[in-house]
Amino acid sequence: MDRIKNCEQKFNELFGGGPTENEGNDPEFMRILQRFIFGEVCYTGSLDNRMRELITITVLAVNQTLPQLKAHTGACLHIGITPVEIRETIYQCAPFIGFPKTLNAIAVIDEVFAANGICLPLEDCGTVTEADRYEKGLALQAPVYGSEIMERYAWLPAEFNKAVPDFLTAFGIGDFFTRKGLGAKDRELLTVVMLAAMGGTEVQLRSHVEGALKTGNTKEDVVCALIHAMPYMGIPRLFNALNCSKELLSE
Repeated sequence: MDRIKNCEQKFNELFGGGPTENEGNDPEFMRILQRFIFGEVCYTGSLDNRMRELITITVLAVNQTLPQLKAHTGACLHIGITPVEIRETIYQCAPFIGFPKTLNAIAVIDEVFAANGICLPLEDCGTVTEADRYEKGLALQAPVYGSEIMERYAWLPAEFNKAVPDFLTAFGIGDFFTRKGLGAKDRELLTVVMLAAMGGTEVQLRSHVEGALKTGNTKEDVVCALIHAMPYMGIPRLFNALNCSKELLSE
């Protein structure tokens, strides 16, 4: 593997130019970064540029590394990912990282969209109403996760033992996973990466690895996604994700 040539090729594919050489105050660090990410990691596994960049912007949104999110949103557009796909990738972070961080990420992608002449707001992609958001969320949730959440929190005091699982179904899934713009297979794989990047979510991560496999991702897809996320979230979080999912990914 020629890391330098690979890096130059991948950098051009994603950003339409070459990697830095001796610019800036820390050229050595940038060489290490670029040759590892774009010369090695981007060539490990079978995921295409589209999914790799959606994984990247997911992790950057989770970590609130907004300057890098801006650069990779531009890369997404450069390789032909649609604004709707980018937006949906960021929108679905909200149930996991909260609204304020998601709003920060939305502000960044909107800035890039505006700079590229993309008219805002984008088209509506919602498919639920106030009356059916719970039912449509449950229709997606039940085949993949069953009634696990309701059973797990049955011990909560009255009112909460119904409200907590209902929030997950109506809000987490009904308001977001039912939206157009990304399919269930992509959403589940990106959720795995999101949870891995957050850290401390091993219970939920294992559940979503199972969900990613049920919605059509292969074991190689899941491992490749986690490895691609590693330069942005760190090696310990990769190892934690792999360790808690070992039984599912090695069967």
